[in-house]
Amino acid sequence: MAPKSRRAAGNAPRSPANTKPAAIPDIDPNSSFTPESFERELKALAAKAKEETWTKVAAEQASVYLRAIALLTLIAVYCKVSQLSLSPVYGSIPSSRWHSKLLMAAIFTGWSSNLFIGRILPFKPALLLPVIAIYIPTVQFFLFKISGPMTAYWGPLVTEALTLFPLVTLSVACVATYLDGADLSFLPAWAADAAPGLGSYAYYKAAESLFGKLIDGYIGKSFFNTRLGMQVALAGSYTLFAPSKLLLFTIPALLHTAVLNTHVPTPMALASLNTTLANAGWMILDRQESVTGYISVIESITDGFRVVRCDHSLLGGEWVKFLGKGQFKGNQVAEPIYGVFAMLEAVRLVEVPQPVPDNKAKALVIGLGIGTTPAALVAHGIDTTVVEIDPVVHQFASQYFQLPKNHTAVIEDAVAYTARLAADEGQQRFDYVIHDVFTGGAEPIPLFTLEFLQNLHTLLRPGGVVAINYAGDFALPPPKIVVQTIKKVFPSCRTFREHPRVEEDVEKSGQDFINMVIFCTKLGDRPVSFRNPTARDMLNSPSREAFLLPKYEVLDTDFIAGEEDGVLRSNETQKLVKWHETSALGHWTVMRTVLPSVVWEAW
Repeated sequence: MAPKSRRAAGNAPRSPANTKPAAIPDIDPNSSFTPESFERELKALAAKAKEETWTKVAAEQASVYLRAIALLTLIAVYCKVSQLSLSPVYGSIPSSRWHSKLLMAAIFTGWSSNLFIGRILPFKPALLLPVIAIYIPTVQFFLFKISGPMTAYWGPLVTEALTLFPLVTLSVACVATYLDGADLSFLPAWAADAAPGLGSYAYYKAAESLFGKLIDGYIGKSFFNTRLGMQVALAGSYTLFAPSKLLLFTIPALLHTAVLNTHVPTPMALASLNTTLANAGWMILDRQESVTGYISVIESITDGFRVVRCDHSLLGGEWVKFLGKGQFKGNQVAEPIYGVFAMLEAVRLVEVPQPVPDNKAKALVIGLGIGTTPAALVAHGIDTTVVEIDPVVHQFASQYFQLPKNHTAVIEDAVAYTARLAADEGQQRFDYVIHDVFTGGAEPIPLFTLEFLQNLHTLLRPGGVVAINYAGDFALPPPKIVVQTIKKVFPSCRTFREHPRVEEDVEKSGQDFINMVIFCTKLGDRPVSFRNPTARDMLNSPSREAFLLPKYEVLDTDFIAGEEDGVLRSNETQKLVKWHETSALGHWTVMRTVLPSVVWEAW
């Protein structure tokens, strides 16, 4: 019978009379086909289709979460790098004043406006991220040049508002859009609504903490562990995340970073920077990023002195124009530019019942700076141990200043080192302890707590003397708190300023920022007094003749009265922390009078 067409069959009347059973195809008796194998094949095909559907869904969900995690990780790292980039120009504390508030504003803006941003942009919002990241170093470079007029109060806010804010806002908007595609049907409705936002923020905070510690631990180890190096690496990561033709618009920024940005840690950039600074009479001899900040050795070509800079603060300096010349020829020590470092050496002048000869004495110096005080102690023949947390500070002090080699260097956190020595009765004890730590306009609080000072008390021999340098604003409570804490540990103390108080200047500026040295002994029944210095004590140094013997004593009535009484304990550090901001802003202003703005801005 000739087969009918599909159409003809479809038009045939559907009545039992003319309906015939469908023809069963012939089965080859030699074939292995059976109804059972046919059923198995159908089940296999169904399982494969189901598996392919599940794999596709899983891949889509994995893409959603991986893209969100990638962006959250990048902004967590960039927030840390942004703060590091600001610290040489503004200091770490002023740089952080607005950071958290601005970051929260960017997160809220991005999360709440992701749909709006997606509608107004003619392309995917993520494609704009590498463009912003590539331009950030260039924008910062030019904004730093006007840091003086903006001041440390507004400068960090303006800089991060024009750089970090748009990057975080757009990144968070993209994360919100990605997570709209997350399948959270397994959660209750209320949890599904809150999970993307809460989960994103929790991951961001965890990444911020983890990568922040990693950055602190490895900073300065290689090009990509420097401020500009990390910005370059982050820009490259954003480019890999969202490549597009928009990158053509970043060519000017790329050229500027590669050729004109003097913050890049390369010999070519340093040579270009020194060409600019030479016009103002300055020169950078060396620079490196390290655990305590951006460290550089700066020399005044005009005035003939050299200093070590740490971020927006100075660790010390000396006159180089006198080295090896005239009456200074053959001197074992250099001339410090700050009298306070000569004052610290008066620890040898404090009268005790049984003075120890210099060649039998041992000294512990907490904080190195450029090594002025340790160099003088070594020159007197004292066995000197220096504890310095930053290896670059020790390297520069040895290479560019007069720090002798015959000292014991301990590159370690002073809190851990002194605690370990104090706990071991078999460890050595010291005749002199010099405490000289300061950075960024605020004291490192752990080194002024009652517990740390008690460890110093343990390390000091019964007839020993401790000298503690503290830089602070007498118009604020912290100096009083610190001195009270010291006197709680050491029964006999006297405090001296580096320079006398000038009432007119204090009234005009509202600040009384000064170095002071607190000299103490364990001898509670004996007030601190000083013997008259000899020619040998002076080390043929005019600076020591002027500043070695303390002159301007600070009385208890010189500290401001207020509620901030008591002592500073390790679990009560908020007493000082809340004043850090005010103190650091004042210190920033002082530093801008010590060195010109062009030097601070050209790091």
